[in-house]
Amino acid sequence: MEASISVFPRQHGLERLSHKNPPIQDHLEFQLVTTDHLSEGVWFKDDRDFKIAMNLVAIVSFVTGASVLAFVLMSNHVHFVLQCGHDTARKFITEFKRRFSQHLATRYGSKEFLRKNGVDIRPVRIDDESLEKAIAYVLMNPVAANICLYSGDYPWGSGSIYFRSVETKGIRIGALSRRRQTLLLSSKEVLPSEMLIGEDGYILPESYIPVKFVESLFRTPKRMYYFLMNSSKAKRRLAESESGLPSFKDQLILAAIPDMCASLLRKSSLEVLSKEEMAELSKQIRMRFSADVNQISRVMNLSYSEVVSLLESF
Repeated sequence: MEASISVFPRQHGLERLSHKNPPIQDHLEFQLVTTDHLSEGVWFKDDRDFKIAMNLVAIVSFVTGASVLAFVLMSNHVHFVLQCGHDTARKFITEFKRRFSQHLATRYGSKEFLRKNGVDIRPVRIDDESLEKAIAYVLMNPVAANICLYSGDYPWGSGSIYFRSVETKGIRIGALSRRRQTLLLSSKEVLPSEMLIGEDGYILPESYIPVKFVESLFRTPKRMYYFLMNSSKAKRRLAESESGLPSFKDQLILAAIPDMCASLLRKSSLEVLSKEEMAELSKQIRMRFSADVNQISRVMNLSYSEVVSLLESF
């Protein structure tokens, strides 16, 4: 069991966040960065993986100089809207993948898991609403996946930080000892002291994202809501969803698989199942969690064609 590191050992040091972001000029460049969807396996198996990645977003932004305007970490891919040039955006996503791959190798022994995961980088503009559309597209990913009903409900991204009426509170990184920072962030990087750590143990996105600038793009909460509801992700959700109810997350199914192996098949793990038992497990996942072939492929680390074959066999 991993040791729990308390973020709030004392009441003093608690800071309120004030969004005094520097102005971003019209001539600067903006990029939409998207990784390919992993068809076999997932980036993040549990909350610990997500928290490591949340910290890495802040760390890599600081290291590369790419300003993050919006982002989301999905089970099998990630999205970022960055203020920087194309080369810097490439450095950002390459470094993010490299550092998270190191975490995967240390924790799971997964080597070169993300090395061949493709990346798409597209420029977006501030003068034709493509920047607003890109931000809305990114934030609506978990809604389109039926993980949540509203973009602000998803914890692993920046969806909840814009047009907020509640003040953000956290501990300044500068108030923590260097040893404590290293343990908490799993990194020796020296970050700006004004960044805030939240109660869940990761750097709060609103302490390094230029929130006021993003809000100024949309001007009002109503206009931002309009872009969110009219994004391609929102339209796909409306077109594909039968009930509109959230589906089960990959992480929940991943956590349930060992128990299903033990209770249904009397086996210790997924790795020791026969082909017939794999077929039964895949069918049980589909039935119990209403999972489609793509999701079963991810959580069982199998190809799409292998899952189809299993579902149709025995």
